[in-house]
Amino acid sequence: MSQAAKRICSELLSKAGVPIDSPAAHSLRVKDQRMWDRVVAQRQLGLVEAYIDGWFECDALDEMLTRLISVDAAKAIPLRPKIAMHAIRSTLVNNQTRKRAIQNARHHYNIGNDLYEKMLDKRMIYSCGYWQEANDLDSAQEAKLDLVCQKLKLEPGMKILDIGCGWGGFLEFAATRYGVTGLGVSPAEEQVAIASKRCRDLPIEIKQLDYRDLLGKFDRIVSIGMMEHVGPKNLQQFFAKCDELLNENGMMLHHTIGSLISKHHTDPFFDRYIFPGGVLPSLSQISKSIEPNWVIEDVHNFGPDYDRTLMSWSSNLNRYWSELKNYDERFRRMWHFYLMGSAAGFRSRSLQLWQIVFRRKGVAERYFPIR
Repeated sequence: MSQAAKRICSELLSKAGVPIDSPAAHSLRVKDQRMWDRVVAQRQLGLVEAYIDGWFECDALDEMLTRLISVDAAKAIPLRPKIAMHAIRSTLVNNQTRKRAIQNARHHYNIGNDLYEKMLDKRMIYSCGYWQEANDLDSAQEAKLDLVCQKLKLEPGMKILDIGCGWGGFLEFAATRYGVTGLGVSPAEEQVAIASKRCRDLPIEIKQLDYRDLLGKFDRIVSIGMMEHVGPKNLQQFFAKCDELLNENGMMLHHTIGSLISKHHTDPFFDRYIFPGGVLPSLSQISKSIEPNWVIEDVHNFGPDYDRTLMSWSSNLNRYWSELKNYDERFRRMWHFYLMGSAAGFRSRSLQLWQIVFRRKGVAERYFPIR
């Protein structure tokens, strides 16, 4: 163990108010002193992999990570060449081509439907709930789905396109409550299988398809938790495709996690273990990509609601983990870090959650935002 590495990490932990080997719930309890060198060499990735390997424990990992994010602890550690190369490579290479998009989606969404069935709400909505008047995960997700429908001003008979439809929860809700028809697409076959079954008695079609291969015309377009997978190099193409698919007086809503800064790469941990190729867009990246054809009618940020959503998912997994037989202890620790790290990002306001409503320029009727 390098004493210099331990000193760097100890100073950062102290600045963040994170004790070492104390009884506090958010204390970092060291099991293997090699972790200090690992963290200094690999920043966030080193911290995550040290946790996955059991080199440290923390009872309130979400709170510890919130404190570290709040003081930008990772940026205080000198950037090593290996980590720098990750950012450079992501800037130069398109990590969201058709082929890579399929591989990326399968990496995350084909892990196993049993995991998501235990973790998520009854509709399997894998995105931020709306907790304004909700007291549990099911009602928070239903409130979010209804919020989307109201913002899109859905009416019976409208034809809806859901890009990245997940397990079909939104289209099932919209068809049942608002009388719409629609198409949902996802590149992940495990999602398509459940979505098709969920919507089989409704006027909803589900296809395993990349959004770039879509054809047809729709009255409304929606994506919920999908834009994060588009990638900054493809945003302009994505919105051009939406323009091609949307009817003349149509409207679209994109629900996405957002970044405070414009970038072309993601955290190395998320890229390696969670969402390969995923990049959180900034508002400036989105607005630049829609020029000059689209009007942003509404931007609604309810990022703090994602903190509560993620903690609910974690609570569900803790409750049902003994029933999940296909995942080992390393996976459990990796997935726990993913949920707690994400919750910390929203709690510290480093991450945002936006619902953005778009219409084409020239639409005369005024849009009144819904909350």
